Amino acid sequence: MLSSLETHVKRLPDDFLFGVATSSYQIEGSNFGGCGLSHWHEFAKKSGRVFNQDDGTIACNHYHLWETDLNLVRDAGFKSYRFSFSWPRLLPENSKKINPEGISFYDKLIDGMLDRGIKPFATLYHWDLPVRHAKKGGWQMRDTANYFADYTDLIMRSFGDRLFSVAPINEPWCVAWLSHYWGHHAPGVESLSSAAKAMHFVQLAHGLSIQVMRSYGHRYLGCVLNKEYAVPFDDTDETVRLTDLFDAIYNKWFDQSIFAGSYPREALALFEEHMPNNYIDDLSIISQPLDWVGTNYYTRSIIKPDKLETGIGFRCIRGDLPKTDMGWEIAPEGLAHFIKRTAENYAPQLPHYITENGMASTDIIQQGKINDIDRVDYFDRHLQIITDLKLQGVNLAGYFAWSLLDNYEWAYGYAKRFGIVHVDYKTQKRMPKLSYRAWQKALTR
Repeated sequence: MLSSLETHVKRLPDDFLFGVATSSYQIEGSNFGGCGLSHWHEFAKKSGRVFNQDDGTIACNHYHLWETDLNLVRDAGFKSYRFSFSWPRLLPENSKKINPEGISFYDKLIDGMLDRGIKPFATLYHWDLPVRHAKKGGWQMRDTANYFADYTDLIMRSFGDRLFSVAPINEPWCVAWLSHYWGHHAPGVESLSSAAKAMHFVQLAHGLSIQVMRSYGHRYLGCVLNKEYAVPFDDTDETVRLTDLFDAIYNKWFDQSIFAGSYPREALALFEEHMPNNYIDDLSIISQPLDWVGTNYYTRSIIKPDKLETGIGFRCIRGDLPKTDMGWEIAPEGLAHFIKRTAENYAPQLPHYITENGMASTDIIQQGKINDIDRVDYFDRHLQIITDLKLQGVNLAGYFAWSLLDNYEWAYGYAKRFGIVHVDYKTQKRMPKLSYRAWQKALTR
């Protein structure tokens, strides 16, 4: 009898791409190989910002254990690996002096994927901004977007011909809003003016990066946008308006600027007095044509008016749905909403990848095993959505489970575990969980 994951996989076409995802700072170990400092190194030192003041200096020591980890990807049956390059690893001191150890590491990693029949699905930036740029204003400054274009050029020169696919920036909402208005991530700024500038310059960096990669002839470029499903607390006009504002800030700002060359009016009304001069002139760069679109999806937010929140007028709360160890509600219907909206309104012709989807769980080792049945069920429920939409004719091309390994979970340090493979951070021993075995059974058919 087929398991639920096996059933979904069997219903999808053979060319549907299944992969697994990680990111550089979360697993590599920035202490190794001449890597420079990122703003997360500085952020983690600040009291109360990161659980236990954990940082990514050791992480999962993927820098030394990459062969073991790629074998785990291959042996599970995944045909693609979504990874990210580390900007401070490649350019640790300045924007001109290249770190040969960084080049060598990614050379080996990419060749290792290709040798194992794994498609390299690359992201250029997954939040580890070099500290030298952060100290000069980071994503609040136009210069950072220009430096990012130069960094893109280095990656294309060094690795571009071996990359199946590339996206410039992972989850720009987190880079900009979460980090510059709510201050939950590095650099920990809490300012509407700072957030507005970051919301624009991170998009400009995306567009400039796409231009650079096109100049090298790369033909499979996309974006990776995180989405959160917005539900109003009640049906009053004000709550509905604020829910639309949340959706405009979190979701539509990035969709609309990339695919339509404009910003949503609800968010722009809030940001306009803080926006950079002549920002409109940048929208033609931001809206460069793409070859695919990626969605990271985990949960929903309930939007509740809050008069004490003087900047945006609302706060996000959770409801009564089952929750993950992050406290995030499990709401697969939100994934269906975004896939359909993207296909209908923004990118009707483009292949659509689910570039991250997964859950944190309180994993317990019993008799040498981790039976994370809740994580298997989470994957099952979201894959059901994808399978149904694919069979209805939506252009869905692939799905990436988050994450291959338990890893550094940003402000939560090492307290939360998303991996389908358990990591003992003291010994660096890897142990596949039930969820890994479930994927392996479904994919190695």
